Amino acid sequence: MFAASTKNKANWLIILFGVGGLACAFSSTVQAEYKPRASAPPLVLSPDLTRPGVVQTPRSQAKAVQNLRSSARRAKQSHTTSNRYDRRIPKQFLPITVSYNTSYSQGSVVIDTASRYLYLIQNNDKARRYGVGVGRPGFEWAGVHKVTRKRKWPDWRPPAEMLKRQPGLPRYMPGGPRNPLGARALYLGSTLYRIHGSNEPWTIGQAVSSGCIRMRNEDVAELYNLVPVGAKVYVH
Repeated sequence: MFAASTKNKANWLIILFGVGGLACAFSSTVQAEYKPRASAPPLVLSPDLTRPGVVQTPRSQAKAVQNLRSSARRAKQSHTTSNRYDRRIPKQFLPITVSYNTSYSQGSVVIDTASRYLYLIQNNDKARRYGVGVGRPGFEWAGVHKVTRKRKWPDWRPPAEMLKRQPGLPRYMPGGPRNPLGARALYLGSTLYRIHGSNEPWTIGQAVSSGCIRMRNEDVAELYNLVPVGAKVYVH
């Protein structure tokens, strides 16, 4: 659980559902402390993310999502905000195999941050395309890196700088359905960025992260199985 102040429900909601955009910035020193667990939670899949109001959250979070929606509805009635969580994921951001004529070698990953797509290059001018969330304004980046590590249900430790800005964040969060890094993570070289899952699937197709490339949990699990350590990643 988050060690969050309970002075008001709004702050609690920000802490619970806003950490996804902050999860990217933790130090390389922390990465060396990774210890694999004997067991990991099962991957929770979404039956149909194109239906209005369907979100990819495990049952353990159902109550929290219900509370979030109720609070958003009340706020909307008072004309202070809108319920941005009760929305569908556009169909174009669901996985699909497409024609893709490129000079990149088979097995490369190409991320088009402008269109919010990730392409896994296949043979015969084909690519597997996934919708992704990208860095919000001020956190955009581009470059060429390699996948240097992969983790299932990665742990998360916010750095001191982040804790100073958000003192209600947990000092440590083990991997699992509540973790903002989601079900899988692919680490990119010596950078602080990674391609990872998300417990906020409604943000796919948006610029919301601190620079990391986020995917639906089922999509990043598929990518995790297809992309080996050493694969080239091109971010445009």
